[in-house]
Amino acid sequence: MFENLLPPLNDHNLPYADTIHPIVVHFVIAMVLFAFFCDVLGYFTRNEKLYEVSWWNMFFATISIFIAIIFGQIEAGLALAYNAVEPVLNLHTLIGWSLSGILAAITGWRYVIRLRDRKTIPIAYLGTGFFLTCLVLFQVYLGDELVWVYGLHTVPVVEAVKEGIL
Repeated sequence: MFENLLPPLNDHNLPYADTIHPIVVHFVIAMVLFAFFCDVLGYFTRNEKLYEVSWWNMFFATISIFIAIIFGQIEAGLALAYNAVEPVLNLHTLIGWSLSGILAAITGWRYVIRLRDRKTIPIAYLGTGFFLTCLVLFQVYLGDELVWVYGLHTVPVVEAVKEGIL
């Protein structure tokens, strides 16, 4: 019924030139990792300007992760997921949605810390930042696996799935 209203899919099985999710998500990854780095460095050097840099990185990462999830969901829905890739794709999706809530909560906590005292952060926040960093790095590993091992949205894999080889 609505097929004529949707744009045609290309060789990557996408309605646009290439995947957008990895582009947006790399901003999120960089901002979260850099925010943690600035917090740790600020903690040990007592440089409060680094806390401000960290705060803004967390703020924009929190906004960006929702954009990344929107494109991730679209692209996961258009991916020709064969049996071997489904568990990894499902775990990546689950952790991605969880990360959005975790990142929003940690950013909210960071905002409260910033309101109370811009010159210090508690060690518990640094521990949480370390946990967030580990979770982000695991998510990066899963995303890399989806592209480099399972080849989602790559032309050879799309063709193989369409031909029934995978």
